Amino acid sequence: MNPSSLLPALLFSLVLPLCLSGAAVEKHDLFVAGEGGYAGYRIPALVVTPQQSVLAICEARRSTLRDWGHIDLVMRRSVDGGRTWEPARVLVGQRDLPPDIQRNPAAAERSLGLPGAFTINNPSWIADGSTAETHLLFCAEYDRAFIITTRDGGATFSRPREITRAFETFRTRDNYAWRVVAIGPGHGVRLSSGRLVAPVWISLGESSSAHHPSHCATIYSDDRGATWRAGEIIARNSDDLPDPNETAIVEIEPGRVMVSIRNESPRNRRALAWSADGATGWSRPQFHEDLWEPICMAGLTRLDPAAADTRARLIFSNPASLDPIPDAPGRVNRQRINLSLRFSLDAGQSWSAPKLLEAGPSAYSDLAVTPDETVLCLYERGSQGPYDKITIARIPAAWLFETRR
Repeated sequence: MNPSSLLPALLFSLVLPLCLSGAAVEKHDLFVAGEGGYAGYRIPALVVTPQQSVLAICEARRSTLRDWGHIDLVMRRSVDGGRTWEPARVLVGQRDLPPDIQRNPAAAERSLGLPGAFTINNPSWIADGSTAETHLLFCAEYDRAFIITTRDGGATFSRPREITRAFETFRTRDNYAWRVVAIGPGHGVRLSSGRLVAPVWISLGESSSAHHPSHCATIYSDDRGATWRAGEIIARNSDDLPDPNETAIVEIEPGRVMVSIRNESPRNRRALAWSADGATGWSRPQFHEDLWEPICMAGLTRLDPAAADTRARLIFSNPASLDPIPDAPGRVNRQRINLSLRFSLDAGQSWSAPKLLEAGPSAYSDLAVTPDETVLCLYERGSQGPYDKITIARIPAAWLFETRR
């Protein structure tokens, strides 16, 4: 591990207050393309630890923004609810990989990536208040999966421990000979039962990017992260639901878990599915008309504790590119622009109209909530394109609920 490896160019962020609809939203640019020796930063993941520190992590891509190549995981930490931030540090780098790491054969066959350089990809957090631990799950070369753990709110972490064996069940039980595997990205969840659940997607690696076609599922641990097992496949690649992947997860109430599934259906809507335990008995995925799908990772969380007696108040974030494309009548607008938040007051049955957080190019996002119900949104944004910066917004809950449909 390199917990003390700093990126000097990424110092404490400036706070950029933005007043929207009478409520103050603060924005901090945490990772900026070209700084710290990296061409760019992508794939944000966010968590509030049991110690109440906020950890923001992403993929730091050395020479190109492509998904394959020299990619490290870089983290920043806040101990005051996201107001100020410690300098960036390489949390998982090339030297932290096992000595027998090799390029993914599916990528090598397609000349993706570079010899001698490896992708460390798809960070996904899970906070466990019962143990005061926060786990980071990630993959290397979209081929092997690992976990590291902090017990002090992100000050120090354990060495990587491999958990790839959990994915072998998809080969043996489901007869799905995946060549590419990914966790999250974003965050998983600790259920009221104590089970830890992480969304995953697996692919045959047959496309030019080696990421398609794909299925989505979960992996889970019933022993506080010591061992991991494969849950049932939630959605398979099909004509009705092409390439389900990058699933977001939330526990609505004890015994009811919901996932929101990215997909490439011409319906252009997120697909939702439910399970009692986050691993088995998934309902058939259903498109939700309120949730636009521009084919992009989305954030999903709940505002109140999972054990609360009230119906879950859920928050969802993604690019809301709903307006028609100028000069192209009838064309579906799948641009990654206008990152917006929606809320649900009825456990996901209906959703508010999108509330604009970032006008213009914006893409992947992840969500977390502080104890005082400040909503945190970590997301990609830019000027000419959506990948210039990764920014965190501190959003008062009052701002989100100001206008109701």
